[in-house]
Amino acid sequence: MTTAVYFHPYNELHEMGGKHPESPARMRTMFRAFKESGLDNVLQYRISPEATEKDIRRVHIQDMINIVKDVPDPGFYNYVDETPLNHFSWKAALRTVGAALAATDAVIDGELDNAFCVNRPIGHHSMMGTAMGFCVFNSVAAAAMYAVKVRGLKKAAIVDLDVHHGNGTEDIFAYEPSVAMASYYQEYIYPFMGNEVPRKHMLNIPVPAGTDGAAIRKIVTEQWLPFLEGQQPELIYISSGFDAHRDDPIGGMGLVESDYAWITRQLMDFADRHCQGRVISISEGGYNLDALYGSVIAHVKALARME
Repeated sequence: MTTAVYFHPYNELHEMGGKHPESPARMRTMFRAFKESGLDNVLQYRISPEATEKDIRRVHIQDMINIVKDVPDPGFYNYVDETPLNHFSWKAALRTVGAALAATDAVIDGELDNAFCVNRPIGHHSMMGTAMGFCVFNSVAAAAMYAVKVRGLKKAAIVDLDVHHGNGTEDIFAYEPSVAMASYYQEYIYPFMGNEVPRKHMLNIPVPAGTDGAAIRKIVTEQWLPFLEGQQPELIYISSGFDAHRDDPIGGMGLVESDYAWITRQLMDFADRHCQGRVISISEGGYNLDALYGSVIAHVKALARME
């Protein structure tokens, strides 16, 4: 197995001020987890390239791109919702999309078995016309759109593990059935929307606060996997939010590290059967650093087939 980790130093320089939960400490925690768990010995580290505006325009309008690009220097500019930016955020956001696209090329070309993108800023809330919810550019959406529109795959699928609904991903692919979406999300929390218009190529399942790993495993087995089999994707993307962990301060679900490992293994096994093993994981939320540390180890060890 060859599992790569994509990252760029700019991703750590993006920060939103004060004690914002989506902080650079999250990225440092993930790299400490790789080192202390022994994953360092098996992972291939790659610097994320810079995406072009053309790459981003496949999923976002130009006005949104311009707002992110035109952040005053120095200082912060809270341009929408809960997404302040500093003057490194534009460059960091270009690298998050670049990471996802580079991973897509490497996995489709058979150069890598799979990849994990350490992305900051995160992206799954960002809609076609606006960023929101700590997110800037929707890198998982940009990658999936690239896979089907540029690389010629007939179908890709995005599986979202975050406690919050990936409303941006749903928005971008609402009328694009070549990209399927499956998720669970905690109901009645941010972004206070999800699945208002059921679509045949999407299976987004709201669950109540307190939902634990046993319930999620049942959803994966009885609903996600049959749905994905019917969609026939050629590549699986994972929006890897770890804020459904029972210790996360923002979410209210009850998953633990072993649940993330189990879900990842199910998706890996599915990809082996149906997608030539192609899996690309892109980091999203997760705000308790201890829970993030353990969850990312469990997830990436499963990607690398270390357990």
